Amino acid sequence: MTDAVLPHSDTRAKRNVAVLVLAQAVLGSQMPMIFVVGGLAGQSLASNICFATLPISLIVLGSMLSATPLSWAMQRWGRRAGFVIGTAGGATGAAIGAYGLYLGSFPVYLLGSLFTGIYMSAQGFYRFAAADTASDAFRPRAISYVLAGGLLSAVIGPQLVKLTAESMVIPFLGTYLAVIGVNLVGVLLFLFLDIPKPPVPGDDAPRGRSRIELLTTPRIAVAVICATVSYALMNLVMTSTPLAVVGCGFETGNAADVVTGHVLAMFAPSFFTGHLIARFGAERIMGLGLLILAGAGAVALQGVALENFFVALILLGLGWNFGFIGATTMLAASHEPHERGRMQGLNDLIVFGGVTLASLSSGGLMNCSGGTPEAGWASVNLAMIPCLTLAGGALIWLMLRPKEA
Repeated sequence: MTDAVLPHSDTRAKRNVAVLVLAQAVLGSQMPMIFVVGGLAGQSLASNICFATLPISLIVLGSMLSATPLSWAMQRWGRRAGFVIGTAGGATGAAIGAYGLYLGSFPVYLLGSLFTGIYMSAQGFYRFAAADTASDAFRPRAISYVLAGGLLSAVIGPQLVKLTAESMVIPFLGTYLAVIGVNLVGVLLFLFLDIPKPPVPGDDAPRGRSRIELLTTPRIAVAVICATVSYALMNLVMTSTPLAVVGCGFETGNAADVVTGHVLAMFAPSFFTGHLIARFGAERIMGLGLLILAGAGAVALQGVALENFFVALILLGLGWNFGFIGATTMLAASHEPHERGRMQGLNDLIVFGGVTLASLSSGGLMNCSGGTPEAGWASVNLAMIPCLTLAGGALIWLMLRPKEA
């Protein structure tokens, strides 16, 4: 009976996944665009190069601050409303950033970055939206397919950077104008999204667990830790990469190519990550992701040849994919539907809080430790060790823990 029901029950889910894949591809292309040029533009505007990656940090901070309000808005008015708010934030942030570049004003440019964080936060909810209408059997694949949409964004974004970065007298101004266009076009996709608004809870509706009770649930706690570490370390290293590549004597185009390889590695495995999770379990795939992240750091520490950058960043993307999708799948299966708004907003608040700290650390480690780009790049990658130790220890503890009845 189950086999007969699942194809019908997932018809809506598959349509929503298709819409969200396109959104990830089109709207998601703005994130690699901004991550390629953000640090370089910040370096040209900031009075102190230690603050070069502060624009990226402000994006992540904006994402962290937006996570809970966006989750509340989606719980009240539906996913579509939250995603439209996200595109409005992305377009507004790009417009302010472009104005900051035009003025040569670092504070105005930073304000634009903060608004861009609204879009980044909304994009983070695409994966949860994919799970909303999916059956238990289809849910891991739905999440991984949506993240796979980032494959196209990995190509579109950096290529747009190559076309636009030097297209105007003011460097990178054309890139930010292109980001505005991406948001205006991409918002139309959400007209085709078909996710019912959550029902208004009645007086007798279950209240669910409190935030403290949710966070002290072992599987939720470990999922949040592993998601935070996977995303934070990916951001820590990727934020510094354009600075390291250019600082070590290569061109901006080389940095864009390295970021392309990295983002492809982030999303290409998503076609089979869900199948691997279904077969081997989220815990094992998360553990594999953490091991691959460690391998990325090891390769980066071997030297600063262009090949090292490519291999390290590809491994970084692959490790993020396994770690983050595994953690997301575990989290989605560990709370009830009526706890969705509370838990998902709290999760992304914590995840992007960790990513904000990583991003803030990235510029200081890269530009202000050791005195050379090579030494700074080594410091960035050595900083991965304590975080991986924390996540690995938490995951081992969970796997050795007696199963709950």
